[in-house]
Amino acid sequence: MVVASVLKIVQVGNPVLRQRARALSRDEILAPSMSLLVEKMRDTMRDAPGVGLAAPQIGESLQLVVVEDRPELLEMLDPRERALRERTPLPFQALFNPRLAVVDPTPVTFFEGCLSFADFVMLVPRARAVRVEALDHQANPVILELRGWPARILQHEVDHLRGVVCVDRMHSRSLCRASEHARHWQGQSAEAVLATLAEGALETDPDLAHEANDNEANDALPLDKPPA
Repeated sequence: MVVASVLKIVQVGNPVLRQRARALSRDEILAPSMSLLVEKMRDTMRDAPGVGLAAPQIGESLQLVVVEDRPELLEMLDPRERALRERTPLPFQALFNPRLAVVDPTPVTFFEGCLSFADFVMLVPRARAVRVEALDHQANPVILELRGWPARILQHEVDHLRGVVCVDRMHSRSLCRASEHARHWQGQSAEAVLATLAEGALETDPDLAHEANDNEANDALPLDKPPA
């Protein structure tokens, strides 16, 4: 495989991550320069490595995301953990001007990270199933019906196009470095982690303990309501 190039991924604090990305015209999607950008984003995502990347994350305020969850990444997980997360392979796709609708709003909470918030993970509730309508790299309409981890990936990336970062939706007391997650929390359910965090909060501030047990209190944005 010829690597187009690896781009710099911007980090939280860069204003581009807080802007609403602009939609792309058919002519823009079909332009050779856009094909090159998609290739660069694909290579950057794989190099990171990650399972999704939105154009704002490489400094471009455009409604474009690339996603891919390769089988070899899934093989690194314990089969029980893979089943619990409903994590299935997601073929590479470039999606322009995506529109996401929640199909099953049941909140499912897992630790997730973000390439624009490097080396940190946090518990984030996401809807279990979504429908995504978008244009592909040839400007043809595509519809994706996603459930489980693929649905989480698309929710995370489409959020970036709205100026939303996962820290806006997280249980704030769960924020930790990836290395500390591996040391203290890996293998524990979200419910167990939140219960432990609530116990710690109770020792210092009863109000914090209440928030740690409240799925909505720690979420700046409701699952089914993107920012206006």
